[in-house]
Amino acid sequence: MTLLTGNNELTTVQDEKTGSNQLFPVFLKLNELHTVLIGAGNVGLEKLTAILHNSNDARVTVIAKNVIKAVKDLAITYPTISIIEKSFDDSDLDIADLVIAATDDSVLNTYIRDSAHQRKLLINVADKPDLCDFYLGSIVKKGDLKIGISTNGKSPTIAKRLKEVLNESLPADLHITLQQMSDLRNSLSGDFTYKVKKLNEVTSVLVEQKVERKNLKWLIWLSIVFSLTVAVTALWFNEPAFRTYAREIDPAFYYFLGAGFLFALIDGAIGMSYGVTSTTFSLSMGIPPASASMGVHLSEILSNGIAGWMHYRMGNVNWKLFKLLLIPGIIGAVLGAYLLSSLEHYSQYSKPFVSLYTLILGIVIFTKALNLKRKRTGDKIKKISLLGFGGGFIDAVGGGGWGSIVLSSLIAGGRHPRFSLGTVKLSRFFIALMSSITFITMLSSSHWEAVAGLVFGSALASPIAAKISNKISTKAIMISVGIIVILISLKSIITFVGKII
Repeated sequence: MTLLTGNNELTTVQDEKTGSNQLFPVFLKLNELHTVLIGAGNVGLEKLTAILHNSNDARVTVIAKNVIKAVKDLAITYPTISIIEKSFDDSDLDIADLVIAATDDSVLNTYIRDSAHQRKLLINVADKPDLCDFYLGSIVKKGDLKIGISTNGKSPTIAKRLKEVLNESLPADLHITLQQMSDLRNSLSGDFTYKVKKLNEVTSVLVEQKVERKNLKWLIWLSIVFSLTVAVTALWFNEPAFRTYAREIDPAFYYFLGAGFLFALIDGAIGMSYGVTSTTFSLSMGIPPASASMGVHLSEILSNGIAGWMHYRMGNVNWKLFKLLLIPGIIGAVLGAYLLSSLEHYSQYSKPFVSLYTLILGIVIFTKALNLKRKRTGDKIKKISLLGFGGGFIDAVGGGGWGSIVLSSLIAGGRHPRFSLGTVKLSRFFIALMSSITFITMLSSSHWEAVAGLVFGSALASPIAAKISNKISTKAIMISVGIIVILISLKSIITFVGKII
């Protein structure tokens, strides 16, 4: 396995005795080269997306008889991409500096490779390592830093997992460090040996800082927990007024505190279901639908704001999609919150409808768990504004569903999962904010113990939710959540029907 970092810095991690990995990592200036991509199906889309993720100005000519809509959309977004809808011909490589074959025809792929070699061009053939002159490895990107990971074609899955590990381990502000190092290098005087020695001294602290940051993080958390424990204990034994106040707190607060903590951990593990699980639990505890939805949205403001900011920093937001979702989503959310708040006095009638909604979402979550490996259709959903309005409205009325409805629809319709997730998370912050403002304005809730419990519980869980997600089976969690939501929703509906009968 070979890792390549920076401009000219090469680190090799392999068995020197076997020397099995003969690859020499390089970084290509794709904006100065002309890449010819043959094939415009789902595999071609994957290759094109990888190229554009690393070089927005890459010049790519796509040649294919059949071109899916997602590829055409990329050509509209990126002016350096051109599409020629026709069968491949040898002469198509006359303009190429680099060739990528992504067709589903093995005979054609071999023919393209032979044509490329006749012109002394390097070629990558999708899913055929033996035919490749180079591989498109997994890339870790942190600002100006790029780390290329290759397993010599043996296991792309391992490369993907290493990418996830490095993405999590490297600090988000590493691009600032790179800029500072660049400034320092330009300011140094002296010969080459002196400059290298000085830069090595400065960068040697990076490893030490990583260990120190990790230890410091745990020290801070332990200090916070210890301080809170000491403070509460001191108040309990020395302040009679505090004991009286603590005893008067509604026990429901502690139930919702634990529930909010648990549901936030689940949401961190699978990226969805916080709204539907919190709402289902709230309804089962006798909280009216409007107050339940208000508690959910208030507790989601901070968590989604942080998540949205992180996705923005990582470049995971599709701004065109964000604009199409935001305004209709806010309008739908405010309208839904207003309607549900207006019906607060009729909660005994609106509650079964919300339970029916959570039942449907429970079935959706359960179904998704059984089809985690199903591929996207490749045909993008077109009515984004309508999807945003409907998602915002249903989310406010049902106490959740923005992620389940909007994110699922975008991905199922062929949108890129990473950009869809980042866009939906950022827009979710504004949806939750506007819904909460509407609820607070409309309601004079007597269930603030439930709201406060969810807010504090989810806030406590947010720092460790990401860690939990890497240690628990997503499928197992989704199946469990789906079953629990379905059973609780059915119980609520059956109870309502029983009262009528």
